[in-house]
Amino acid sequence: MTHFFPYDELTWPEVAALRRDTPLVIPIGDGYDIPKLAEALGDPARVGLLPAIPYGFPGSGLETAAAPFSRMVSNLLDSLQDDGFSRVYALHPQDINPGLGSRAIVQRHASQLRDTPPLPEDDDRDKCVLIPVGHTEQHGYHLPLATDTIIIGAIGRGTEAAAPDEAICLPPFPYGASTHRASFAGTLNVGGRAFEDFWLAVVDALVARGFRKHYLMSGHGGNCSFLVNVTKYAGERHRRIFCATAWLHTNGHIATPVLQSTRLSGRGGMGHAGELETAMILALRPDLTHMERVVDETDFVSTESYYMDWIEGGALVANPPWDDDTATGAYGAGSLATAEHGRLWLDAAIQEKVAHVREIHEQHRRREERRIKGFGLWGKRSG
Repeated sequence: MTHFFPYDELTWPEVAALRRDTPLVIPIGDGYDIPKLAEALGDPARVGLLPAIPYGFPGSGLETAAAPFSRMVSNLLDSLQDDGFSRVYALHPQDINPGLGSRAIVQRHASQLRDTPPLPEDDDRDKCVLIPVGHTEQHGYHLPLATDTIIIGAIGRGTEAAAPDEAICLPPFPYGASTHRASFAGTLNVGGRAFEDFWLAVVDALVARGFRKHYLMSGHGGNCSFLVNVTKYAGERHRRIFCATAWLHTNGHIATPVLQSTRLSGRGGMGHAGELETAMILALRPDLTHMERVVDETDFVSTESYYMDWIEGGALVANPPWDDDTATGAYGAGSLATAEHGRLWLDAAIQEKVAHVREIHEQHRRREERRIKGFGLWGKRSG
């Protein structure tokens, strides 16, 4: 009997130890017949199931243009092949054709058996759409590949729960952009250009359905500069919306004072898989946190204008190889993390996101009032 294991719950050394002929499958949507999948693969002893792609395809409730969706999926499969895996596949419904050739497994999907409600529901058009974007990437010896997705998903859902009349949250998207992926096993990469094209297509699809306020929320640092580009493109393309993003979470005017007054590590202790992320995963998924494996690494090559803590600090923007600063994949002092601090910091992150949602609503409202009154060039153009 085939054993299916969740790829994203592994740590990177566990991925490095996998046989390279282990089949790895990215489902496009969920609800597939797993025994039939095993049969299609030849009933191997083990199969790695990666996180399902939650939307973007026909039948998902939020369909994007086909070309950027296909490029995104293809790049993810390329990442796995670059890591040496020889049997990588996307599992997709019969009624789509992402052009993956021999890397595709086609199966009847739940979306073909029922009418899928729109995502988000059309009745929520007046709300701000929260779009949590995580990633599947290495987080040292002690945290799972799903760390970024788990955290930003919890923050997105918490924000919706705290402001249900103002925000609606999409399912967390489990794949992002990583330029450092060759350094440690397990990390996927949508690719910067494909990442931008896909997320702009998501905004396009939402705008076409009447949604005007969007908040792209990243749980992974590598996504952030690309999401800035998406918001810039979207704001120029769709002049009556307000689309925004922010650099990660827990680093604005509400959460930063809480973080700085309670953290146990000094600067450099929260760079990646350090005190902050470890604490949050301890609070959210202690079963996936291996504290006995923690290795603290804080010897980042720091200068006044470039250093790593929770965000890349200083005036300089750079992208040196990760191998320069970490032997284990972690930047920071994960050993100092506690679940109590994780809960405190998650609450602060949610409070900060709620404040951002309210600002997005205010920005859109006040700008629309000016437009309707014909402010500036708006009095000379129709849309």
